[in-house]
Amino acid sequence: MFALCALTACTTKIPSSHVWLTSEAGDQCAEQSAVVFHKGTAADAIVVNPDEQRQTIDGFGGSLTESSAFVLACLPKEQRQAILEELYGENGANFTVTRTQIGASDFSVEGKYSLAEEEGDTALNSFSLDRDKEGFAKDKYPQVLDEHYDLYHLMLDVWNIKQAQEDKTYRIMANTWTAPAWMKENKKYYERENGFHRGGALLPEYYQTYADYLAKYVEAWRAEGVDIWAVTPVNEPMGNDGGWESMDFWPAVEAQFIGQYLGPTFEKRGLGDVAIYGFDQNIFEMEPYTQAIYGDEAAKRYTTGMAVHWYGSTIDCFPETLDRVHAANPDKTIFHSEGCIDNLGCDPWDGVTDPEGFKECCWFNNDAFWWNEVATDWAYSTRWAGETHPKYAGVHRYARYIIEGMNHWLTGFCDWNIVLDSIGGPNHVNNFAAAPVMVDYANDIIYYTPYYYVLKQFSRSMRPGDQVISCQPSAISDQIFVCATKNAEGQIAVNILNTGEATSFPLQIGEYCANVDMPANSVKTIIVKL
Repeated sequence: MFALCALTACTTKIPSSHVWLTSEAGDQCAEQSAVVFHKGTAADAIVVNPDEQRQTIDGFGGSLTESSAFVLACLPKEQRQAILEELYGENGANFTVTRTQIGASDFSVEGKYSLAEEEGDTALNSFSLDRDKEGFAKDKYPQVLDEHYDLYHLMLDVWNIKQAQEDKTYRIMANTWTAPAWMKENKKYYERENGFHRGGALLPEYYQTYADYLAKYVEAWRAEGVDIWAVTPVNEPMGNDGGWESMDFWPAVEAQFIGQYLGPTFEKRGLGDVAIYGFDQNIFEMEPYTQAIYGDEAAKRYTTGMAVHWYGSTIDCFPETLDRVHAANPDKTIFHSEGCIDNLGCDPWDGVTDPEGFKECCWFNNDAFWWNEVATDWAYSTRWAGETHPKYAGVHRYARYIIEGMNHWLTGFCDWNIVLDSIGGPNHVNNFAAAPVMVDYANDIIYYTPYYYVLKQFSRSMRPGDQVISCQPSAISDQIFVCATKNAEGQIAVNILNTGEATSFPLQIGEYCANVDMPANSVKTIIVKL
């Protein structure tokens, strides 16, 4: 298919230091034989240019939610700790980014709560992390083994793993799905009844109170010894059709809130080192927010970048949108804060009316599901179906989105829930989704999905502070997708997705060339220092 590398007479051979492979054949971030580079060139090669450096990597990881804490509370302590070490430990994926909820989200066990429930409490004297410390009572949840484990202790467990490593790169992004209901015009956490499908808007008289609420959260965790890296004003400001906790926050309002309230509040309270990210929803809908926020001098000054989600398409990272936003604002970053495989391939989408029907699906403990185009999407049969939402393979969706996103200015990737149960919950509105680790605690089965091992490869090879470098072309047809990064020691990491049959191609890095063999349906990582 491709020309082989034309080697010079030079006998210099430089083997890669690591090669990892995850594949449909059963490889799970498995160490492979070295790829040997020689001086030389090849026609039709993918060319990596180490001198053309682009954005800096923030890291990879997954989110700490109340639902994840509940599943872990249903496991013996030793199993729970082993999962967290595999996800965050040096010998595992060594994730360096996480996201967490401030108050309730759809991935709360019962939902509809905030951290300041006393109506009219503008001084926020009622603010407390106690709601995240309540645990799960065994008389209510008999499957729970440790009724004192909860989101608070999950946050501390992961923080302590990273502190034991002396890992200064670990970063926590904290997000609300909504302000406390009493601050909103509809006085509800969400509304999907009597013809209304909405989250409701924050009342202007509570803009300052809400900014103080976010600051209180950061301060409360600092008092526990835990640093919060970043916040967004609200998750999914365009709403979720009133399906679960949400709050409408339109572009001009978000710009005003950041520039006149949140930014100044953080600054006055000594929290100026906490990054503020705008938007926090689907990439293709981002530009009205970038235009409003970056068009406002004060809001732009306080905003580090935009947080984005991937739910606009099952196959597309909208590279044109990412490129336009970066070109217009090259001093700002774009961070992927949430994405997941939701509804787990069920077609039709019957989870809301028949959650038991999910048990008949085939995603749990079945690697074939994740490697083949059988998954559907929340929008598969709705107004955004068609070319942007075809059926897809879950591993392809993750690897392709991340590789193409890195080539179009994403600085990192945070998955949604790190751990869920075997049907993708618990979730108080039956909005089930996949997680890197899924657990059938009734039958003592802990399942690491194939896409977990892909995230592990990416996390181990693209570390915080590394630079994305030019890779041309970054895709060969619809089969091979490639991105590359370089660290401070000069090591180059090349990550490759092959969505088709076994193939090979030449890879050129500077003046060195190697022939790369790609097994069918696989993701390969090559790390080399030339």
